[in-house]
Amino acid sequence: MGKVAMAIDSKLRQRLAPLRLAVEDDSARHHGHAGWREGGETHFNVEIVSAAFEGHGRVARQRLVYAVLTEEFAAGLHALALTTLTPAEDAARR
Repeated sequence: MGKVAMAIDSKLRQRLAPLRLAVEDDSARHHGHAGWREGGETHFNVEIVSAAFEGHGRVARQRLVYAVLTEEFAAGLHALALTTLTPAEDAARR
């Protein structure tokens, strides 16, 4: 896991106390696209299950995640593909 991925993982764990968190660097699939840079760690897929999302719609959940990662975006993180679920939603889809 690279430096940016570790920061994403650590910050989301600290701030949103997820029951499940998966952070995947997807930068290689975006080679040559906007925001891509040599070395990767610009595009990520993040799946997070957290009680912090209860009572929030999809956009509000994404804003919570983005707010936690403000520094990473300022330092070159370009894109996140987010799956944000409550524990009940996660249980229902399994």
